Amino acid sequence: MITPTEHQEQAALIRWANLQSCTIPELSLLFAVPNGANKSPSARKSFKAEGLKSGVPDLILPVARGEYHHLYIEMKRKSPKGYPSKDQKGWLRKLTEQGNRAVVCWGFEEAKEEILNYLQLSLKYS
Repeated sequence: MITPTEHQEQAALIRWANLQSCTIPELSLLFAVPNGANKSPSARKSFKAEGLKSGVPDLILPVARGEYHHLYIEMKRKSPKGYPSKDQKGWLRKLTEQGNRAVVCWGFEEAKEEILNYLQLSLKYS
């Protein structure tokens, strides 16, 4: 069995979110941060000048739920090599300290469940 790539897993999650946004409108706010995209050296330099930062999570859902301001997801493929880098762990920790839910999800199914569970949390100030 061939393990899907991180790209395939994340693309599947975005397709699912787009389809489900008719019944779960908050999913229309889910977006990707293309920090990990392959870029030429000149493009990397330009993006860094514009604020690109290493380790920022792959996906952001800017919806408040429970005690959290937003949900951040670092996508990883299900493989022995699929672990967050030092920079990614740092971002997840800092985002959590700021009142966000910031997690690593291994694959589409885990990320989908994380999002659905997050959206079911009651608003803290409702």
